[in-house]
Amino acid sequence: MSKFTKHRRKQISELRPYVKGEKLTGVSISDADKKNGSPKIGDMIARNPKNHNDKWLVAKKYYKDNFEELK
Repeated sequence: MSKFTKHRRKQISELRPYVKGEKLTGVSISDADKKNGSPKIGDMIARNPKNHNDKWLVAKKYYKDNFEELK
């Protein structure tokens, strides 16, 4: 198995807040996030800017630790 190394993101990410009760058809949610109760308020939905059909959930804590909204 190869070793993990640190990488910096080079692109702008597109995210929007999760809305309680919305259907997340087509949104990938990791098993770890599901085990932690996601989807939940504060989570974000990310999408690939080059393929808007490629979407995934970003947990609230990970979002707060790694992203900030551009103004």
